[in-house]
Amino acid sequence: MPVAIPGLPRTASSIVDLIGNTPMIRLSKFEAGLRHVELYAKAEWKNPGGSVKDRAAARMIADGECSGALTRDKIILDATSGNTGIAYAMIGAACGYRVRLCVPQNVTPERKKILRALGAEIVFTDPMEGSDGAIIRARAMYAADPDVYFYPDQYNNPGNWRAHYDTTAPEIIEQTGGRLTHFVAGLGTSGTFIGAGRRFREFNPSIRLISVQPDSPLHGLEGLKHMETAIVPGIYEPELADEELGVSTEEAFELTRGLARQGLFVGISSGANLAGALNVARRASDAVIVVIFPDGGEKYLSERFWDEGSDPSGADPLGAPTPRSGEGGSGPLGR
Repeated sequence: MPVAIPGLPRTASSIVDLIGNTPMIRLSKFEAGLRHVELYAKAEWKNPGGSVKDRAAARMIADGECSGALTRDKIILDATSGNTGIAYAMIGAACGYRVRLCVPQNVTPERKKILRALGAEIVFTDPMEGSDGAIIRARAMYAADPDVYFYPDQYNNPGNWRAHYDTTAPEIIEQTGGRLTHFVAGLGTSGTFIGAGRRFREFNPSIRLISVQPDSPLHGLEGLKHMETAIVPGIYEPELADEELGVSTEEAFELTRGLARQGLFVGISSGANLAGALNVARRASDAVIVVIFPDGGEKYLSERFWDEGSDPSGADPLGAPTPRSGEGGSGPLGR
């Protein structure tokens, strides 16, 4: 991926070349009351497909091309809750590949429209089965016609986490001047957390790695997995985390609304990840914390939570979230 030159506009021969090199944004208003803590968000919605999943999709497709597994006559097939599918569809459209995706029926209407606009073929799966149902369907389709499909299998493909080992983590190290002390990311496929986390372990073993997931199997955090009750991705390495945090749907919604009132129009998983980061920040001192904001809010405009609550920002007049007992309501799951 090309390195951007500061002060000059980025140009590229393909939309794929613009993946990565996303900015970091300091969340100064959330630092009020903390003890010498710098809090930064990695703005992954700035990728051309609108999410962090562009990185993994591009890597898995490139690996498929290099190995010969992906040829012009193959259809790219995978299970997705939306963002990886959008990345596949964008790259497929740019590079001339057909894309067929297994998607839970209850993903947001915005994601369905984006996928169709990019030319992807959608196979809807039982909404009650979530992403696991989509995984089962994709596996069955590939087993029935292996010669028809290139099946990256994002949940088990090492190219997923390697994308973040090779790009996301080095960017963060450079952007923080190597001062990073804590890294916070949510768990879906787990690729972002595992790949970046492994790179940070090598760079500085003292960097704390914190994973975030829903606090209940019944949740509204699209794109995140409750690992205890889900099909666990093959690339997931739970022992890598120094701490695992569970976040409630309500808290994620509240913080997502609050971020929008500060000009950061991001998705629900960003609110969930921020909840985890604030949990850590309130217990830390002299720290530099980076949290992943995976996608933007435009894919969730039809969600009702935007209009819920008497104070839609969930924030004080300065924009910082109102402190709660129990350090923001996100409790450790096991570490």
